[in-house]
Amino acid sequence: MTTLRALIIDDEPLAHKVIMQYAQDVPFLDIVGQCYKATEAYAMLENQAVDLLFLDINMPRLKGLDFLRTLAHPPAVIITSAYEEYALEGYELRVTDYLLKPFSFERFLRAVNSARKQNSPESPTQTASTATSQAPLAYPEQLFIKVDKRQLQLNLADIHYLESFGNYVKVWTGKDYHLTARTLTSFVDSLPPDFARIHKSFIVRKQYIEYIEGATVVMVSQRVLPVGKNFRAIVREWF
Repeated sequence: MTTLRALIIDDEPLAHKVIMQYAQDVPFLDIVGQCYKATEAYAMLENQAVDLLFLDINMPRLKGLDFLRTLAHPPAVIITSAYEEYALEGYELRVTDYLLKPFSFERFLRAVNSARKQNSPESPTQTASTATSQAPLAYPEQLFIKVDKRQLQLNLADIHYLESFGNYVKVWTGKDYHLTARTLTSFVDSLPPDFARIHKSFIVRKQYIEYIEGATVVMVSQRVLPVGKNFRAIVREWF
């Protein structure tokens, strides 16, 4: 069984208590250290092997996301925060998951299971080149988008395609969609490789393509999407 060595970085004692209590019921999770300031974590990371960070955002002197940006080769990171507005920024930094306080044990377990999968020997991120800048990127299993005044969490597995709609993007989950005030280009770097841009107005998830015919792709939702001239070479590579 792969053991995850985890470090808690949070200025709230109650947050430490909750994570420690939850960790007692997860046999593969070992809390190897606790820090109440991000600046305290540097020494711990230098002297202790750490596979996972439980990282708060709003801390004194050095914010959690600013701390994360200073790490050249960070371990897996699970954000634990009471502030949902930082979710998108967290995922752009390739965090494993984002837990909104207060979170349940079930939600905590899902997050640490994702981190365990990311750290498993079979994971593509755990190769001999992991310590180099050429290591494959780990992508989260969820995506946060702003819908009206809320940060909505979607499972990537549920997203069929994304469609540009003026200054907005329609994120389609089957025959329904969520409208978010973003550009289509802003999604490109935050989506895993099984998403591909086929047109200036469309990004599709390949597994939801039913068939390709000429310069169009037909989705399992029965939507026929055009393939842009500049993207046809990408589509041809799928055969």
